[in-house]
Amino acid sequence: MIEVPEALVAAQHRYGGAAGRAFVAALPRIADEMLERWNLHPIGRPMHGMAALVLPVRGRDGGDAVLKLQAVDEETVGESVALRTWDGDGAVHLLAHDADTGAMLLERLDTSRHLSIVDDSHEAVQTLAELLVRLTAHEAPDGLRRLGDVATAMLEQAPSAVRLLDDPDDRDLLTDCAAAVREVVSEPGNRLLHWDLHYDNVLASAREPWLAIDPKPLAGDPGFEVLPALTDRFDIDDVRLRFDLMTDVLALDRDRALAWTLGRILQNGLWDIADGERRLSRDQVSIARVLLR
Repeated sequence: MIEVPEALVAAQHRYGGAAGRAFVAALPRIADEMLERWNLHPIGRPMHGMAALVLPVRGRDGGDAVLKLQAVDEETVGESVALRTWDGDGAVHLLAHDADTGAMLLERLDTSRHLSIVDDSHEAVQTLAELLVRLTAHEAPDGLRRLGDVATAMLEQAPSAVRLLDDPDDRDLLTDCAAAVREVVSEPGNRLLHWDLHYDNVLASAREPWLAIDPKPLAGDPGFEVLPALTDRFDIDDVRLRFDLMTDVLALDRDRALAWTLGRILQNGLWDIADGERRLSRDQVSIARVLLR
């Protein structure tokens, strides 16, 4: 029986509520069931974030993989759908999935080599863009969350959230972000988005130099994917160049990409305000001002 890391238990108790507590309590049983069902045995130290436990495993055939255990919720339910759609094209291979528990057996990648090890930020951004070209080439399958719904909800929340900000300039900026989203919300797109493609969600592999992991799938416009390339290893003097690189490689309409990037800043601001923050992220404020200029 596996031992659930204390940090994962604490995170689920703090953020997951009753469902999170039930998830970590059931983890040892779920792990045992999946190991037996898929003829696996653990071969290394467990890994975890705030929401998932990942066990390096070896199958009966001698092949290495990882067993990812996570709660079934709105955040994770589409992950297997997206990975099946991509079928290893730019993303980790999904080998098996249990819909009842959310457990996934995944291709083993090199967890010691994230894209963040690449010293040249432009090379790293180029890699993100080239992966996104492949990922967003697919039309989103039915059943995923849709950017149009997400954006509509953000616009409904924005007026009351703006009033909670202390800085008048922050209030003006968040209002401008909402106005930009309002211009494009009627055409939200239908591409399959990763929604969380930052440097630490890109790993090296034996099959390809770099592959995406841990999607939070969304059906929408690829312009909504640009912001992490601007925030990772943030450099105010590099914002415009990175934005231009991303939009060039992805062949995006610049005005729409700008609007959806501001939408992503709006989304992050709303999340921060809901968590009790009363100022916007300074990095993201700087990004918005550079792009609006």
